[in-house]
Amino acid sequence: MKALIFGSIGTLAETSHLQRKAFNDAFAAHGLNWNWDEDTYATLLRRAGGRDRIARFAQAQGETVDAASLHKLKSRLFQQALARGVSLRPGVAETLALARARGWRLALATSTSAANVDAVLSATGLTRADFATVLDATHALPAKPAPDVFHAALAALDLQAQDALAIEDNPDGFHAARAAGLACLAVPGALHATADFSGAYARQTTLDLSGITL
Repeated sequence: MKALIFGSIGTLAETSHLQRKAFNDAFAAHGLNWNWDEDTYATLLRRAGGRDRIARFAQAQGETVDAASLHKLKSRLFQQALARGVSLRPGVAETLALARARGWRLALATSTSAANVDAVLSATGLTRADFATVLDATHALPAKPAPDVFHAALAALDLQAQDALAIEDNPDGFHAARAAGLACLAVPGALHATADFSGAYARQTTLDLSGITL
């Protein structure tokens, strides 16, 4: 194995609770009587894209909203929450150290905004320089489960799929990695604990690559 590809900011830090609160606070600020509880949010997370998620929910409620403005406020609130502190998920620091020791290159292949990426990295003591390549929404690639972002990561690393291992915390990301031909280690986030990751290289609660022989 020559590289690890982290597929989302959620593989680095558990942020779902902060994201859900940011959505709800943005709704309240816009005078909307919406409140996404954990079950509702978990269901909505089955499809990627925060702005589209708002638009779909509004349509289901028979309401018209400015999804772009709502999502912009949500992102700002989320980044402010991150600035107050968030920890790396269990096993991530050890995995990053192991990668350095074994000479594995690191990539981050996500569809979230560059601002969200930078906020999570800053909050957890990481920087873009810790990764050989970082792909985010500024690259304007099709959203997962389309495999494009993983293809782009492999191209940037100048590697074939068999040379890397993807790490994902959600079903769309997992299916995108598999569609790109990557072996994928599933480390489900808090709101994907019961999701189906059939076909994963392994499924873990705490990230641990010490026994990986890929």
